[in-house]
Amino acid sequence: MADRQLESSASENTAQKLPISRWGVGEVAVGRRVIVRRALTDKEALASGKKTTDVIGHVLSMDPFVVRPQVRAGVRADESVAAVDFSDKHILIVKALPDHPVRNSDIRAVETATAKAFPGIAHVVESGWLLRAGDGITERSNSALPLEPGASTQPVPLEKIKSFYDSHDLPVRIAIPDRIAKPAQALVAGPEWTVGPDIVVMTRSLDGDLPPAELAAESDSAEQVLDEHSAELADVQVDIADQPDDDWLELYHFRGTTLPEHALQLLRNEIDGRMCFGRLQVPDDNAPEGMRTVAITRGTLTESDDGRVWLGFSAVEVAADMRRRGLGTLLGIHMMHWGAQHGADSAYLQVLGSNEAGIALYRTLGFTEHHRHRYAELTGA
Repeated sequence: MADRQLESSASENTAQKLPISRWGVGEVAVGRRVIVRRALTDKEALASGKKTTDVIGHVLSMDPFVVRPQVRAGVRADESVAAVDFSDKHILIVKALPDHPVRNSDIRAVETATAKAFPGIAHVVESGWLLRAGDGITERSNSALPLEPGASTQPVPLEKIKSFYDSHDLPVRIAIPDRIAKPAQALVAGPEWTVGPDIVVMTRSLDGDLPPAELAAESDSAEQVLDEHSAELADVQVDIADQPDDDWLELYHFRGTTLPEHALQLLRNEIDGRMCFGRLQVPDDNAPEGMRTVAITRGTLTESDDGRVWLGFSAVEVAADMRRRGLGTLLGIHMMHWGAQHGADSAYLQVLGSNEAGIALYRTLGFTEHHRHRYAELTGA
């Protein structure tokens, strides 16, 4: 145990010394896919005519920092590919990458599908940015989002964004997805901006075989169900409805906080697509009609500009006394089947980067990290 702690500490110290990009998708650690840019020696520069070179691959060791280059896009290198030890090399920047190669157009596709699922109350397009105003609570419905390709190269239309949010008596908040918002990244580096935590956007295809619902309780992410609960969980019922009932609304919280009635009602408003409200129920003699709602989620079907239909599920909540029993996994599997049956090609979801348990759960459902985004709020003059 002590050896593991020393090893972990050494990795952390090495990571702190590396010039790590703040815009990477997660921590630079063993197993992570990264891009490493280093300066060429004078001899190398003379021979190649370049001053820098990049290596994309997976981290094998943090101390020393060793990376095995990938053979081709999206394929993990095998042992026949020589690893690169950067101990004696001048590293300029190290950036953590998504699990698989992702195009800028793919990031826009997922962000577009998400925006259609959370349109807010008022929304306009300005210079390639989607400006949304809702209840002022959730960032997704109350932020400016760069969606068109030009927004990745043109200056942020800040004055128009300010005017829009001033007119709605809301703070100026912008969403910053990886890679498609470089001008915004530079803008929010100033002291007048407060940048929130990383939010991991995870995706998976819904083509082909999906895990059967019967496997949910056997998921590696779920603890062994205690004997006294086995009969109870065996009687779990699944319900997917067009609108939530009072039990569904009562269980939902936003980041641990109970939402006011008007915020809950926005979840039910019409979107540019279709939505549903999934839940799991178990027998309970003290509940109305003998069934208690123990897990919920909101599902949406929206289309990106390239014609793909995306299932998004959000508002995932499991009753406090029923957590770590595989219910979240079970509900996720049922939602994926619902999405596939209703024409979805792929699925996406969002989870805070600090929520390691949630990320682990979604990985068991076949989701991988696609990209990250965060929100920045103008807090200074």
